[in-house]
Amino acid sequence: MNGPEIHVEFAPGLALFVPSRRRRGATALVTDGVSTLGHVVESAGVPLTEVGALRVDGREVPASYVPGAGDSVEVRSVVRPQRVPGAPLRFLLDVHLGTLARRLRLLGVDTAYESIDIGDPALAARSAAEKRVMLSRDRGLLRRRELWAGAYVYSTRPEDQLRDVLERFAPELRPWTRCTACNGLLAEVTKEEVAGQLEHGTRHTYDVFARCGDCGRAYWKGAHHDRLEAIVERALAEFSGQG
Repeated sequence: MNGPEIHVEFAPGLALFVPSRRRRGATALVTDGVSTLGHVVESAGVPLTEVGALRVDGREVPASYVPGAGDSVEVRSVVRPQRVPGAPLRFLLDVHLGTLARRLRLLGVDTAYESIDIGDPALAARSAAEKRVMLSRDRGLLRRRELWAGAYVYSTRPEDQLRDVLERFAPELRPWTRCTACNGLLAEVTKEEVAGQLEHGTRHTYDVFARCGDCGRAYWKGAHHDRLEAIVERALAEFSGQG
């Protein structure tokens, strides 16, 4: 670029996305004089999904603002909890976030998940068509204009990923109401209704069952229930009252 020079200061929470030389204080950036501030910010490495307010010389401006010479720009992080207007809060996760998808479903959060890599264009199109917030660690995906909404998943650890999403979006938690395999809604059923899906030992050990209305999978409090119960209890203790 060979145009107006502006001075940009990124919020500490965005340090992950910018080169180390730009992480402290304002840094000079040379623009082309025609690109929007949103484009300039993304060119610096920060997905707009992670940006809250943009302020120029103390006043808030839209991402479409075209910066001029000498502008002093503040790039702030998204305010938490983040509200997503226009549709019920629902998520779409890419192929790399399967564990997070299952844990969100365990908590009753409407969560679509692609178990195979269908490509960024298809994911972005589904986000737009179904009005789902795209969760991903793929910065390129989050920069796609056709996304309805998106958010970067900051950690690689499922425990931290779940806490981050719950803190950021404050979804309503309704544990044990969704199928962890397909996201369908669960309904209580009798043992007789699912008898054909049960092993001999299960039929004689358990009496309370649920079944997914979409894929038909049967659920009961099996060997892994204590571990799942611990995940649910931690989430409810920390986040159930934040909405």
